[in-house]
Amino acid sequence: MNRIDVKFRELKRRDKKAFIAYVTAGDPDIAVTEKIVLALERSGVDIVELGIPFSDPVADGPTIQAASQRALKRGANLVKIFALVRRLRNSTEIPLVFMTYYNPVLSYGIKRFFDSCRNCGVDGIIVPDLPPEEAGDLIRYARIAKVATIFLTAPTSTTIRIKKITDRCRGFVYHVSLTGVTGARSKLPSEVIEKVKQIKAVTDKPIAVGFGVSSPKEARRISGFADGVIVGSAIIKVLDASRYPASSIYKFSKKIAMAIHA
Repeated sequence: MNRIDVKFRELKRRDKKAFIAYVTAGDPDIAVTEKIVLALERSGVDIVELGIPFSDPVADGPTIQAASQRALKRGANLVKIFALVRRLRNSTEIPLVFMTYYNPVLSYGIKRFFDSCRNCGVDGIIVPDLPPEEAGDLIRYARIAKVATIFLTAPTSTTIRIKKITDRCRGFVYHVSLTGVTGARSKLPSEVIEKVKQIKAVTDKPIAVGFGVSSPKEARRISGFADGVIVGSAIIKVLDASRYPASSIYKFSKKIAMAIHA
């Protein structure tokens, strides 16, 4: 068991759902990201996704694309992000998940990448542009490093497809609530409830719903039927609009944490 498994077991024991928050590592810079992660934990976040900035983030909408560009311009890269995680592990045991694209992993070297994950304390990885059927090497090295491989289900996924995806998942299953790219929406489709039921019928792994969650009200609704709620673009928007991002994100995330954990 890694920190993700421990967290979900702890929450289940307390009859609570997970609040999973996404931030782009290095936006606006690495030092501020470190402060933001610690602020997220204080606000009640259970798991943090650290986005690896990439020049062609095909699954991301304009908000996270802009965050990636800002991080890259400030010199963010995997070496600096691994060092960030290592520093964070001096202060926190919150589960940390990398959300990245396959190109940065390949460029860094798959074995080297997961050796670094294990050495600095990364708990999971999400690679939205890598289907599980083509992820053999990634899964193999991740298992050796005890890093959870988290794959995505979609509104269009069939039951057979869902079964194939969830069989390869560790940590939790990431359900994409809508077709398209990331980005805050005012309302999510009602069909997401039935889709989560369909996924639960073939796996007992925790299911977290993301893409489009933007408000405490929407987060609370999702926590009624899913095991976790993922919020990303809405947090990035708060960061982008604030002179004091860690403080502003703390206040925003605390409201969502209260809604999810109520």
